[in-house]
Amino acid sequence: MEKLARTIDGLNTSIAAVVRWLVLFMVLVQFTIVVGRYAFGLNSIALQESVLYMHATFFMLGAGYTLLVDKHVRVDVFYAKATAVWQRRIEIFGHIFLLLPSMTALLYWSWPSVRNSWKIFEGPLSVGGIQAVFLLKTLIPAFCILVMLQSVSLLIRLMMQRTTS
Repeated sequence: MEKLARTIDGLNTSIAAVVRWLVLFMVLVQFTIVVGRYAFGLNSIALQESVLYMHATFFMLGAGYTLLVDKHVRVDVFYAKATAVWQRRIEIFGHIFLLLPSMTALLYWSWPSVRNSWKIFEGPLSVGGIQAVFLLKTLIPAFCILVMLQSVSLLIRLMMQRTTS
């Protein structure tokens, strides 16, 4: 089980190592858009949409890694003052009864839209935009799967802690 957890961690770490470069590229593209518009009177809908695509890719594919390094949003009402044993119990409960079911529901309910988008190779959001909305929508199930996998990895570790303490 530890090997599975390490494999999942490695997957999300590798993806994060790639998508983190999108932030730099996104800033450079946004800078180019602003300079082009205000200095030269040039505008590109596709370039503007590319910033949206990069932003979405960064956040959606980086979410599993964010969960891995414990930088996700946590509603910290009881957790901060709880003992280590209760923190582990809260985390196990959260993964099993909140995170995994919500990701499963999102995956289930978004899949028809993603499938239909691929059937028609759904086009741009705006006239002159990027001809790949189907790729943008594919980020939703990818996000769900990566977060669910990372949740399983964390659950494996939480359960191993429980049995060893």
